[in-house]
Amino acid sequence: MARSAATVAEGTRSDTPGPRSREEQVYAALGSVVDPELDEPVTDLGFVRSVAVRGVLVEVHLRLPTSFCSPNFAYLMASDAKDALVALPWTDRVVVELDDHHDSDLINAGLAADAGYRGTFRHEAEESLDQLRETFRIKAHTAAMERCLTGLLRARPDLAEESLGEVTLGDLPDDEHTAALLRRRTAVGLPARAEARVLVDHRGRPPADVPLALRRARSTRISIDGNAHFCRGLLATRYGEEPAFIPLTTLTKENR
Repeated sequence: MARSAATVAEGTRSDTPGPRSREEQVYAALGSVVDPELDEPVTDLGFVRSVAVRGVLVEVHLRLPTSFCSPNFAYLMASDAKDALVALPWTDRVVVELDDHHDSDLINAGLAADAGYRGTFRHEAEESLDQLRETFRIKAHTAAMERCLTGLLRARPDLAEESLGEVTLGDLPDDEHTAALLRRRTAVGLPARAEARVLVDHRGRPPADVPLALRRARSTRISIDGNAHFCRGLLATRYGEEPAFIPLTTLTKENR
């Protein structure tokens, strides 16, 4: 049966007491699958429509905010979901299907045949999934970096924006934003040492113009957060559910 986003999120917590049921293990695995553009778990976004566990058989249905969401994003999420579930030690057969998308039949057939991205879309596959993943790993790192640095500016009003180029990972607070940044740095191959500079690109290069680099990073972060906000609204409208809204003003207000 389907769960609400709040219930799914609860089921993915690592501190859940006692052994997990197989259904809980499935939701935990799906919690590791991230929308490549929005950089949030599909469970938090409400993209998991239903889960059925029958012994060693798992069947999952996914849904998206519109029928015309990018097919390559849709395939990537569905493929990642299947990979995450196949990796569970007890699953013998995993079925993942995408509902209500204009390419549902094509994507579902490709997933069932394990045809891969290029095997599914053939001549329409303009780039490999690896290239697509790398593009969004870079964007996710940029947004995580900006969240940390903007948070530091808010916590320390005396700190000059121009000095952010000297901030190191060891200067950041031990909070969820820093933890997210460390994960994103690892994903793009950057060091997580305390003395490593925060404001760098995905290759580890510091910017020549710190304020300009921060503004560009902020634009990336606001775009990601804004898209996530609108997708929640579209999904709620499409399926008649109450959205888990974040006030848009918190995403677009002037950052100091």
